Amino acid sequence: MEKIKQNPIVKKVGFNRIVLCCVLVLMYILFSVTAKGFAGLPRILSALNYAYFLGFLSLGVTFVIATGGIDFSIGPVMFCAALVSGYCLTSYGLPTALCLVISIFVGFLFGCFNGYLVAYWTVPPFIVSMASMNIAKGLASVFTKTQSVSWPQAAEAAGWFRKLVKVGNFPVGLVIFLIVAVICSLILNNTRAGRYILSLGSNKEAVRLSGVDVKKWEMLAYVICGTLVGIAAIFFVGAYTTVQPGYGDQYNNEAIAGCVMGGTSMVGGLASVGGTVIGVFIISLLQEGILALGINKNYQLIITGLIVIVAVYADVVARRRKN
Repeated sequence: MEKIKQNPIVKKVGFNRIVLCCVLVLMYILFSVTAKGFAGLPRILSALNYAYFLGFLSLGVTFVIATGGIDFSIGPVMFCAALVSGYCLTSYGLPTALCLVISIFVGFLFGCFNGYLVAYWTVPPFIVSMASMNIAKGLASVFTKTQSVSWPQAAEAAGWFRKLVKVGNFPVGLVIFLIVAVICSLILNNTRAGRYILSLGSNKEAVRLSGVDVKKWEMLAYVICGTLVGIAAIFFVGAYTTVQPGYGDQYNNEAIAGCVMGGTSMVGGLASVGGTVIGVFIISLLQEGILALGINKNYQLIITGLIVIVAVYADVVARRRKN
């Protein structure tokens, strides 16, 4: 095993990423054999629809976890952004483009709120994110008067935004998602902001003593996360139609699972955007496979929870060996 890990190609690509790719391929083969029609294009596109919004959530929370923090509000904030912007579209008649900007802005505001409380008020991230989760749910319910919001269909003039997800059978959303993932990877690995964000997770006090404004960079991680959550809302309504108040919690664990499975350490200091992308595809394929087999969706929650436990335990073992 050690010889394989020391192979130049394996070291460059990453052993964890190779393993995850193998798992993804094996899952696809397994579901294709056991579920009739799973190998068809409709199932693949359906899995991708799920992967887009979940992927943006995972990319966002990758930045937060890299600092050693956590954000359990990403799912409800995504729903809040989709509901507020959707209500502006359907009830107030605002232009579609403006409503998409509102969606991103709502996520951005929550990112600023979370980041400021964590970085400048030193409130524990867990408490902040739990509070934001409730605020997002309440705000969405109040704004929409507890009504669900149905976004326009592709055939309607205002439904042009659905082309961001797919045009015909071409997955436009996949191209956009991968481009954003590359940008996130460049920010995290090739910029000063990314280096400081990762350093905060490794040793925040040492970074502070070296003269770095740790509060600014820690807040930036949450702002990036919130912005990506706002984008996730756009792709959620682009793939689906109706958004209901009070939901979104179920996507928190899935997004974090994809992130941690991909190699991002829960204690911070280590993050892999490429691993997060593969982890998201695994979670999405698992969700689609369970639906194709006709199994109760609750089993996916059980499997996702187990994946988080295994991924975190593997990270703990790896750190012990390294130390």
